Amino acid sequence: MIVKIKTDHIRLDQLLKFAAIVDSGGLAKHLIRDGFVYLNGTTCTQRGKKIFSGDLVEVIIAKEGIHERVEVVLEEK
Repeated sequence: MIVKIKTDHIRLDQLLKFAAIVDSGGLAKHLIRDGFVYLNGTTCTQRGKKIFSGDLVEVIIAKEGIHERVEVVLEEK
């Protein structure tokens, strides 16, 4: 999935909500803290991490069969 943002960055937890991967900030916090979120192929446990255009975020929960992939791009004005 491609998510277009209008600002130069978005926080990781906000991105998960914006992309409708999670319903709440609390769930985003748990997924990030528990190591299910990857930023550009590396586990990211910082929920306030700034995500920029060109970044690739993945949520992978193998035992649940969940693999969501979000590519972030800057929306042209």
